[in-house]
Amino acid sequence: MTSPALEAFPPGTGAARGRSPAGPASSGTPDPLGLLDVFGEPFVRDPHPWLDLLRTEAPVHHDPGTGLWLVSRYEDIRRVLLEPEDFLPDNAQHAITPLPVSVLRILARAGFTLPPALADNGTESHAGLRRLVTRFFHARRVEEAVPVIERIAGELLARVRSPLDAAGSCDLFTSYAQVLPCRVLMELLGIEDVEPTTLIRWSDASLELFYGRPTSERQLELAELVAEFHQWLTATVRSGAVPDDSFIGALGRHRLPGGEPLDVRTAVAACFFVFIAGQSTTGQLIATVLRHVSAEPDLWARVAGEAGLAEAWVEEVLRREPPVTTWRRVTGRATSLGGVRLPAGAPLLLMLMGSGSDPEVFPEPATMCPYRSNVRHHLAFGAGRHRCPGASLARTEAAVALRAAARALPGIRPAAGPAEPPMLGLLSFRAPLEVPVKGL
Repeated sequence: MTSPALEAFPPGTGAARGRSPAGPASSGTPDPLGLLDVFGEPFVRDPHPWLDLLRTEAPVHHDPGTGLWLVSRYEDIRRVLLEPEDFLPDNAQHAITPLPVSVLRILARAGFTLPPALADNGTESHAGLRRLVTRFFHARRVEEAVPVIERIAGELLARVRSPLDAAGSCDLFTSYAQVLPCRVLMELLGIEDVEPTTLIRWSDASLELFYGRPTSERQLELAELVAEFHQWLTATVRSGAVPDDSFIGALGRHRLPGGEPLDVRTAVAACFFVFIAGQSTTGQLIATVLRHVSAEPDLWARVAGEAGLAEAWVEEVLRREPPVTTWRRVTGRATSLGGVRLPAGAPLLLMLMGSGSDPEVFPEPATMCPYRSNVRHHLAFGAGRHRCPGASLARTEAAVALRAAARALPGIRPAAGPAEPPMLGLLSFRAPLEVPVKGL
């Protein structure tokens, strides 16, 4: 990941439906999009009004706060994802908040470097690396992993009972949703020499450093954790003390298109992405699903026993409130998108969450409606050659987690507090940071 200064293209380089993408409406009336702040509390708390406004008023909108072009219509986003030669993945993992020299020094001392491997890899090496990852997360392996997920879920939920019985309430995020996918991933990938709490802390720090808007002081704290994470990954990859049939063992045997072995730096970069995507974003999905379903007592009871209902709700949450809310691309050449002329090198922010509520694709998008006939058309996992290879595992873990919780904790309700639970509000990730519940 790097931190280049994002180039701010001047407003007026293109027009969408008769208005400047970055400026006020041509009539001279105030522009509500001028108040948009993708890191601000109003957007983080409820992004849907803003996403609806973007989609109807300026579907390709230049955001001066980030320097990014916000793309919000389903058809435009899908086109970008399916045309990687024109819309490059190169900026997918760039730090959105520039990293100061003091932070870069910390990372440099740790040997931190992440060459293109998966999400940001537009080179010919991507296909082979993606196939390697897919082999560890394909449908058969995921099906075989269900007993593992159920066992770990049962262990965690048994521990949840104590605070729930003693205090009458507990937080299902820190005790369950966040921990479950981390432990599952560690078991599936053969990771034994680090505590789940440590891996969670490293992963969360990486997301905040590269996708958040932390203060300079906070960046220093995060950089130390990210440096530790990278050093552990590097030592693990280099050690060779991993089973040949493990994920890291497979990386060690992988050959690039020219026949040369995969270098350590790229292997570490692949692990960095897989370890974060495989547990942090899945934990965020589980938290969002639990928050939605626990708020409806009848639904909570039905999910425990009705075949397929947990899976249907997970899919509908992915459509309406995916944990990965946005993703980035950069134009490889001058092109038009959504009626807006973009120069080469224009950084795009694909509003994946907004695409799932596009009424041109999903009727009555604000209504949570499991069993939608076209729900799998959502773009929560991307599309095309960079579509998330762990989609099947994430879906399965979330459904198993929901069903297990509904069976183990019948009758729970959201625990009312003085304020709504805090939300994770990073550039590309959004989820509740607490799922407080109480027993009957």
